[in-house]
Amino acid sequence: MEWETVIGLEIHTQLATRSKIFSGAPTQYGAEPNTQACAVDLGLPGVLPVLNAEVVRMAAMFGLATHSTVAPRSVFARKNYFYPDLPKGYQISQFELPIVHDGYLDIELEDGSSKRIGITRAHLEEDAGKSLHESYLGKTGIDLNRAGTPLLEIVSEPDIRSAKEAVAYMKKIHSLVRYLGISDGNMQEGSFRCDANISMRPKGQQAFGTRAEIKNINSFRFVEQAINYEVERQVMLLESGATVVQETRLFDADRHETRSMRSKEEANDYRYFPDPDLLPVELDAAFLEAVRKTLPELPDARKARLVSEHGLSEYDAAVLTSSRELADYFEAAVQAAGGAGKLTANWVMGELSGALNKGDGDITNSPVSAAALGGLLLRIEDGTISGKIAKQVFEAMWKGEGPADDIIEQQGLKQISDSSAIEGIIREILDNNPKQLQQYRGGQEKLFGFFVGQVMKASQGKANPKQVNELLRKLLDS
Repeated sequence: MEWETVIGLEIHTQLATRSKIFSGAPTQYGAEPNTQACAVDLGLPGVLPVLNAEVVRMAAMFGLATHSTVAPRSVFARKNYFYPDLPKGYQISQFELPIVHDGYLDIELEDGSSKRIGITRAHLEEDAGKSLHESYLGKTGIDLNRAGTPLLEIVSEPDIRSAKEAVAYMKKIHSLVRYLGISDGNMQEGSFRCDANISMRPKGQQAFGTRAEIKNINSFRFVEQAINYEVERQVMLLESGATVVQETRLFDADRHETRSMRSKEEANDYRYFPDPDLLPVELDAAFLEAVRKTLPELPDARKARLVSEHGLSEYDAAVLTSSRELADYFEAAVQAAGGAGKLTANWVMGELSGALNKGDGDITNSPVSAAALGGLLLRIEDGTISGKIAKQVFEAMWKGEGPADDIIEQQGLKQISDSSAIEGIIREILDNNPKQLQQYRGGQEKLFGFFVGQVMKASQGKANPKQVNELLRKLLDS
């Protein structure tokens, strides 16, 4: 039997506020355990939650950026369950009336086509604390610093049909929330993670199969591995005549497998009801229009503009707009390079990215600024140096030896563009290689590359390559 995979993702995005969703406690990462949890976060008697207005603005930004409806009225509810890292015994979330609903994002597939993934809803909620197992032999420690941290939970429609589509969608959401500035998207710190709901059904069947949910996956690679394992597990069960159990599972990154955690809860298990301590959130058209005006140029629009303005390929534009910081760097470098879009794209994606990867660096702390790289590319464009010499200059710039112009001057790297000087070098090479000259004129045209190499070697790489090719061809054929 042929099977169809059905996947829906619930992405938990930590919002980049300085304080928590219902209290003034800080949200900085890495603080000592239980030093950033106040009386509200701990659920102590007599305290009341107060909604952080910034989380509402950020949620509205996301809704507008994903073609969603931003609800004029949304309600916070209590989601009741007991767990050691949930101090109040309930989580404040949104249930029947979320702040964002009915949107979509278009993702690009490996074959170059695009696919639309529906967004069912995005709702605001508070995070729970964290259970610590590693440092306590036979015991569990509780760190409540994360309790009350603001989250936007983004729930997709079950429109995803493979692990690769799931990763593409997750990356698109990750890029978007960073472009909007509403989350740092740091997966290592727990700012961006997802739950994957997976089920199988015979191809052509409309009804969904029984789903299993894999909780708290915090890397794109792990999402792909977890989904592929779970698909294989469910298919094996179904084809052996067994049934898939609706349950919550965990992904073991060391063993690359999922394992059962607990039976899957339904909404009625949580006994949702409107939180009596929080008023409904009501947003008017003026508020939404003000938020709309703060939206930056979004990735898809920016990608299309880079293609039209700079003549980039769809692939290059997609890479350069994968993060807002990279796109900003590219555009600043293009401006400094006098508008040399394709050349700048090649260098940003090539030499610069390679150097950053070697040093585990990030575009935001590159030793070579966008203006400095543009200055180097300007010297390639005006013929001062060749592309080969430029790589040598770039290495010196990376080591902090100064701007391109200073390095070129100090090291005597200016390109030789004097036709008579280049012609003199060529004639000397031809005189010193009579055998190869005779072979070339006898029909072995591949020796043209040999002569080019000899000329460049004799000029220490400084001869203008274009002039070398033109003059060499003229003298060889004369």
